[in-house]
Amino acid sequence: MATIAPPLTETSPPPPGGNRAGFNRGDSGDPGKGQPRSLPERRYYTGMMLALAAIFMIFAAFTSALVVRSGLSDDWVATALPGILWPNTLILLASSFTLEKARRGYAGSGRFQLWWGATTVLGAAFLTGQILAWQQLAADGVYLDSNPSSSFFYVLTATHALHLLGGLLALVYVSWKIQRKNSNTSVATIMGVTALYWHFMDGLWIYLLGLLLFWR
Repeated sequence: MATIAPPLTETSPPPPGGNRAGFNRGDSGDPGKGQPRSLPERRYYTGMMLALAAIFMIFAAFTSALVVRSGLSDDWVATALPGILWPNTLILLASSFTLEKARRGYAGSGRFQLWWGATTVLGAAFLTGQILAWQQLAADGVYLDSNPSSSFFYVLTATHALHLLGGLLALVYVSWKIQRKNSNTSVATIMGVTALYWHFMDGLWIYLLGLLLFWR
């Protein structure tokens, strides 16, 4: 008579020859290996997607307010964009590139810490560039309350910078976690969720730059 194997549960020992699919809780998970995600790890991605949806709604509301406010009266004065925004944009795009190099470096033989550190430095450089952009506007006599256009510029760029700061702190946290090697979540998960957030901030900035450039 054939023996029916009992179903695998979270408390069941792994089958011979490797870990059970879907219950990889270790800290040695590598990006790009194609391992099935466990239920707790999927929750990280679900939570991040919900957070990004909330951020998207915030900026969608800002966009609607900008469009409506610009057509209400004739006090709208176009705000000249500081020139530093262009090299600053290239810095942010470069940070997405180095982030992906870091993820692939961790999975293979590349220099993970070098690329991950470069991403962190580029993120900090972008935030510094935003501060310089605000200082440049202030030097030209353009402040938050100068006119509705400048108000939206400061609010949109500052809100984005605040969210990017959160991503920068996440980069530092991931690096610290990997060095300590004591995370209950796989490396693939924490790196993947952080990369998802960072790339979203990158794309969001491109959208905001286009909005501020063509709807002034």
